[in-house]
Amino acid sequence: MSEVKFSKLKIENGEWRIDSEYFKKEYLNEDSDLAKHKTVLLGNYAFVTDGQHGYYETDPSSKIHMLAARNCKDYFANTTDSIPLAKWVDDKNKRSSLAHGDIILSTRGSVGCCAIVYDEVLPANINQDVARIKLNNSDDFRPEFLIAYMNCKFGQNWMFRNQTGMVQQGLPLDKVRSIPVPMLSPDFQSQIEQIVKSAHSKLAESKSLYAQAEEILLSELGLKDWQPKNLSVVEPVETTANGHFDKLNDRVCYSVKSFSDFAKSGRLDAEYYQPKYDEIEEKIKSYKGGSDFISKVVELRNGNFNPQGKSLYKYIELADIGASGEVTGCTEDLGGNLPSRARRIVHTGDVLISSIEGSLQSCAIVGKEYNDALCSTGFYVVSPKLINAESLLIVLKSSVMQSLLKKGCSGTILTAIPKEEFLNLPIPLLPESTQSLIAEKIQKSFDLRKQSKELLENAKRMVEEEIEK
Repeated sequence: MSEVKFSKLKIENGEWRIDSEYFKKEYLNEDSDLAKHKTVLLGNYAFVTDGQHGYYETDPSSKIHMLAARNCKDYFANTTDSIPLAKWVDDKNKRSSLAHGDIILSTRGSVGCCAIVYDEVLPANINQDVARIKLNNSDDFRPEFLIAYMNCKFGQNWMFRNQTGMVQQGLPLDKVRSIPVPMLSPDFQSQIEQIVKSAHSKLAESKSLYAQAEEILLSELGLKDWQPKNLSVVEPVETTANGHFDKLNDRVCYSVKSFSDFAKSGRLDAEYYQPKYDEIEEKIKSYKGGSDFISKVVELRNGNFNPQGKSLYKYIELADIGASGEVTGCTEDLGGNLPSRARRIVHTGDVLISSIEGSLQSCAIVGKEYNDALCSTGFYVVSPKLINAESLLIVLKSSVMQSLLKKGCSGTILTAIPKEEFLNLPIPLLPESTQSLIAEKIQKSFDLRKQSKELLENAKRMVEEEIEK
């Protein structure tokens, strides 16, 4: 319970708040801690705007990334699943065109995800659900300090406390401009800056090692820079009444199959029989080291586990899988509060593979900190037998295997790859030397990523302690 004077119900920007959540003791204590320092409004020291509203055009040849809320996570802006934005859209919206050192903040849905922009994501712009925060030319604040502050409990709780909306929560731009920021000493901000930059450097090295592991695999399979060649193509056909050709269908790919192929697969959709899939399978099956079905290479753990209602569990879902094959976090809750899909138990060294089309890239190795955790039934949980976990991860996330996983997907509302299709996929049997080299790269990559995360947690904790002193 919090007891609040009537005069305090009218907050700084003139709004009246009578909802009890706004006056939680935790928030009031944080207000008291911030009051110990000289605190300014973010909008007085930064330009704040949002991204393009309404229509925008994509361009597959464009190098300009359209960043959304999903690209604002984990301290550093990323381009995962970003949309290639047409140059004219970026030219018309220079106010939201990003620059090195900007902060981007998700303002709708998952409010409060924020990240700093570095050169690897540029050129880039943002959509309407993201705010751009560009610090003025002033020595009062370092962007690395600001990102640590906004990710610490003071910044996160303030944004969560001030979001509004009925169906979908949001943080209006005037609220973003009203974020209180303590003016901590330049020396302290410099310390935070160095820690954040060190974390970014380790993360970049981690990504480089992961890319090297991918290159080792593709070179070993003879698939580096490979493109399917055996395409059967016919000339364009008229698809409109006025005689114009449909641009999406100006090259028609086809393959001829016998009726027994349809009977064997049970599939009648043309997509399933694209010639590129045959070529990929032939490449894998003709690998010099040999190949076998996934069912022979791994042990599938598909037994259901019923969590106890009053026992505490770690629960891994799709959102907890990182782009480089690591589990980034989990939910900890009582078994009675977990969703009905929390029915798979995992062990150290297992590999998780998403079965859902659209999330097939969500594959990860289970670290020791998640031993005996639960995961969603949307994953296949496998224990490697003839190939180590790191090599299996790289194989499954490779472009060629992702194509075969996509080929196997079926369904209507929620398409996924069935168990039989998954287990019958061919997989190359890599030599021990190659597996060891891949494992070394991936383990070092994971270690660097862990070090980066620890540095960022340290920076966040330092900011909190400095404010609380």
